[in-house]
Amino acid sequence: MIDSWLNVTFLHKNLAPAGQLLHDALSQKTAVMAFNFVNMEVVHGIISAANEGRRPVILQVSQSAIKYMGMNYLKAIVSAAAEESETPLVLHLDHGSSFEICKLCIDNGFTSVMIDASSLDFEDNISVTRKVVEYAKNFGASVEAELGTLHGIEDEVDTPRQKAKFTDPVEAAIFIEKTGITSLAVAIGTSHGPNKGIRGKAHISIDRLRQIKNEVGEFPLVLHGASSIYEDAVELCNKYGADIRDACGIDDADIRESVKYGIAKINVDTDLRIAFTGAIRRTLETNRSVIDMREYLKESTIAVQAMVTRKFASLP
Repeated sequence: MIDSWLNVTFLHKNLAPAGQLLHDALSQKTAVMAFNFVNMEVVHGIISAANEGRRPVILQVSQSAIKYMGMNYLKAIVSAAAEESETPLVLHLDHGSSFEICKLCIDNGFTSVMIDASSLDFEDNISVTRKVVEYAKNFGASVEAELGTLHGIEDEVDTPRQKAKFTDPVEAAIFIEKTGITSLAVAIGTSHGPNKGIRGKAHISIDRLRQIKNEVGEFPLVLHGASSIYEDAVELCNKYGADIRDACGIDDADIRESVKYGIAKINVDTDLRIAFTGAIRRTLETNRSVIDMREYLKESTIAVQAMVTRKFASLP
């Protein structure tokens, strides 16, 4: 399959673009999980869970994660993951804010990028997105874009609730046709960060999603801000000194329902952050003599693997 791609210069021969995986997920009535990472331990946990569950997976990084790790260290971690992965693996840029950052990632072997020009007006969003798509075609890379706006804070994304805007179904169809994107992130009620609802209740508008699917047909849609913020994981963090208040996420049942209406990629970040942090806090609190980083990072890696496995189990 890899040999059929033209002009492919991916970071590693085992990495794949997202497009085919997402279309396969649509036909199989499931979705591909996409997990953000910022270090080796998180990647190790993700790959271990993916191998064990025989699930394809998308590793994705934000712009701030690239700054934190450095492109060369990031590439080395993902290259190692590609060697270890026994299932299809994608390297994806999450919320790229410009053509330039998308180009940088494609030039460095990413197999998929997201251009997020959703803060621009409709025509400007189309223009910027189409420019990224045209460049990505030369490398066989996939392109995700966003229409509508999610509220919340996560890395460099910071959108007040009052500026959030649901995706317009008719505009979505026009946008896909005019840009040639691989997938479209839709705003249907999810949000970034650990506080996804109002007064403790997060809600996905399945009606809006159904309307979008009716307009766009069998096209891969993406659900951002899809962490479930499980109560037991939050309680563990708080038990050992964290102060995560008013946390709520998306019910697994809502995730499964969304897949029925075209969601083929599901983004998860906060769930892994909570699992990782909770494990570190518990280890350091229950064994205060520990100074060997391998001790608490090992526990955090195990916690990430368990959370990824839990997220896989939430899929239909």
